[in-house]
Amino acid sequence: MSDAGGIAMVAALLGEPARANMMAALMDGRALTAKELAFAAHVSAPTASGHLAKLADAALLTVARQGRHRYYRIASPAVGRMVEGIMTVAGGLPACPPIAWRGGEALRTARTCYDHLAGRLGVAIADQLILRDQLRLSDDGGELTAAGQAALAAIGALAEPERGRIFCRPCLDWSERRPHLAGTVGRSLASRCFELGWITRLRDTRAVAITPAGRAGFAEALGVRLGA
Repeated sequence: MSDAGGIAMVAALLGEPARANMMAALMDGRALTAKELAFAAHVSAPTASGHLAKLADAALLTVARQGRHRYYRIASPAVGRMVEGIMTVAGGLPACPPIAWRGGEALRTARTCYDHLAGRLGVAIADQLILRDQLRLSDDGGELTAAGQAALAAIGALAEPERGRIFCRPCLDWSERRPHLAGTVGRSLASRCFELGWITRLRDTRAVAITPAGRAGFAEALGVRLGA
């Protein structure tokens, strides 16, 4: 298939509102059942199954069986970056028809972007790391300074490089229009924040809530202070 043909195929798959909602729902990095994705897409179970089969056949989703259920997740970080990029571009189009999504202001405040933190929280973390000379970002990559490594190690969030995965990179935030932190570093930080109880997932959305412990922890460890 030519490059143009591949682009057209993926665009057609994601141009259908139900499938777009399914992909957005999976952007929290978790695996969801067909029933959960049907709810997210506002369609019936049989209709959802047809959409999911097309997404899986195109290698945009992977499927895992567990008992009687099939669990779907985004196939790779590259697919996650593509979806986030589309959301960023679509959010800036003046005539773009809105796609139904749940989360409201909570989604803009703090959410997961595939496997890392986004929204005002994610951008504020990146800003503070840069301000403290703990993080340096370029257009397509980044690095932690020695001070940054020490800061993340202090909260148990320092990650080791992984083969085949970018260690540290910026990801343009679709709601804030500024970068948050992605790559192995971003994933490790998000995972540790869940473990520490600083953030908790909200039902039926990829928005996350910042707990009282999280507000104190983010302020003390990273200098991040968001309004209540």
